[in-house]
Amino acid sequence: MQPDDLHTTITRLAADLTPHDEIAHQHRTITLDWLAGTQDIYRRAKPATPTPHLVSYFLLVDRPARSVLLCDHLKARLWLPTGGHVEPGEHPYATVEREITEELGITATPDPVHGRRPFLLTATQTRDTPENQHTDISFWFALAASTTQQLHPDPAEFAAIRWWPVNEIRATDPVRFDPHLGRALDALNLEA
Repeated sequence: MQPDDLHTTITRLAADLTPHDEIAHQHRTITLDWLAGTQDIYRRAKPATPTPHLVSYFLLVDRPARSVLLCDHLKARLWLPTGGHVEPGEHPYATVEREITEELGITATPDPVHGRRPFLLTATQTRDTPENQHTDISFWFALAASTTQQLHPDPAEFAAIRWWPVNEIRATDPVRFDPHLGRALDALNLEA
């Protein structure tokens, strides 16, 4: 795919997301404004060239168990979904397919509800030293999985991984998680 076509595709991914709350509406607007103002959307150098960074998050979801897989991320010191920066010329779902193999040693299986479409979009200021802070524009994807599935986490990235039942996440101090995890769970509608 040509860079202009991919930029258009990424813009459409953001535009097609239906905001489920006011923050989602704000983040979609921030993202669309950013995309309209630049073709320079891929990180080339750490920490912040350019900023924002385009990221793909993915939550492994076991719908029958109402659980999601989170990783105790070494750098962020938070329980986060897996994912990573979208590489130059890469579609955000291709990032998911690449990152799941690198980070967990498995193949991506699209969620039956959302397929290969993102279910959430966030614009988040990273927690880091002032010189390393930047904004991540993150597409969130859901992948089907089972709590019994064999995973091979990357020890260079994660202190631990574990399946979290949604009700346990809701009962835990939110400061331990990505700031948008609760909103992601709302968008996934796992508690229904």
